[in-house]
Amino acid sequence: MPHYHPIDSTADPVALAADFRLTAPPRGFIDNPYQWYALLRTHAPVHAMPGGGVLLTRYADVATVYRDPRASSDKRAEFRPKFGESPLFEHHTTSLVFSDPPRHTRVRKLLMGALDQRAIVRMEAGVIALVDRLLDRMAERWPHVDLIEDFAAEIPVEVIGNLLDVPRDERGPLRGWSLAILSALEPAPSAEVLSRGNVAVTEFVDYLRKLVADRRAHPGDPEADVLTRLIQGEVAGERLSEPELLHNCIFLLNAGHETTTNLIGNGMHALLGHRGELARLRESPALLASGVEELLRFESPLQLNNRVTTLPMAIGGHAFPAGTFVTLAIGAANRDPAQFPDPDRLDVGRKPNRHLAFGHGDHACAGMNVARLEARIAIGRLLARFPAIAPDGPADRDLRIRFRGFRHLPVHLGKPATGP
Repeated sequence: MPHYHPIDSTADPVALAADFRLTAPPRGFIDNPYQWYALLRTHAPVHAMPGGGVLLTRYADVATVYRDPRASSDKRAEFRPKFGESPLFEHHTTSLVFSDPPRHTRVRKLLMGALDQRAIVRMEAGVIALVDRLLDRMAERWPHVDLIEDFAAEIPVEVIGNLLDVPRDERGPLRGWSLAILSALEPAPSAEVLSRGNVAVTEFVDYLRKLVADRRAHPGDPEADVLTRLIQGEVAGERLSEPELLHNCIFLLNAGHETTTNLIGNGMHALLGHRGELARLRESPALLASGVEELLRFESPLQLNNRVTTLPMAIGGHAFPAGTFVTLAIGAANRDPAQFPDPDRLDVGRKPNRHLAFGHGDHACAGMNVARLEARIAIGRLLARFPAIAPDGPADRDLRIRFRGFRHLPVHLGKPATGP
């Protein structure tokens, strides 16, 4: 288990909260951000950040901003000085997640039509088959495997690759591109990170241009092939422009990979550290749905989100002018005792559980039900197949703070539930 660095109990908590900076987080923050979030919720819940922005850590404040139409997702003003006129800037200001109506409404309608409940039902058998193949491969490598490389990271690339009908032998670069592009969203990316991100966007767009040209010439079934649906679909008589089409395909692959990989990895790491809750899930598969929601709350894959005010707003009892950058600490909101009794306790049967891991309102994650399906099947079938699974050495945590997950999670599979 990671070694957590506790906050200095002899220091002035008000001063510690006042000095907190996401661009230079304190020692131990990546391993355990929750103690710092608790400090901020108590002593600086609306925390002033360099440059005039604020960091919100209370559930009520984060939920309020998510719901308020005066809080914009458009990131052009924020990203132009960070990215310049670059491939990263074009991508992150064109994709669904960082846009406002009318573009957001138009793109979301097309995507949601391909990710509705009927689509989820159609996907289930394929996800089960995929997970079982991965478990079979892990059994061949028994007993030592990496739960990220050998399992969690494999699932979303295949699922989203299938949705877009990306040829299987062309999926190799997808995960690397995704990590490079999303790493540029960290609060203080280095020049090297930005360079890798720009190269990844360029290579990804070049690949997608060829894929889209082929799909235009040979369209698939728009009910099952999301790329064909995005190419042919119209909202109010308008189709996606070529940049919108390309960058929202990248968004789909990136968002699907990041959320699901981290959900499964974080979830299994939490369960391995809470054997009683692991046993509850294994013995009561009916708890898988609520268990996945609790894992989303307990270790949210996306820890931070952002908005900018378009008009004056009052947030948490403070007045802010238009143009204020607001950082939403999702990981903090999901551990707020005002919303979740005993929030630092993992409870796979927790109800109600109105976490904010997938956002809220009009900008709630478009693929959240795909991620839930993948996690329920992956975790449920993994625990059924290898009930004695256990840690097998130190986990290698991803050092990003916006996205929470692991680079490697070594496990010992233990004795299988079935087999010779």
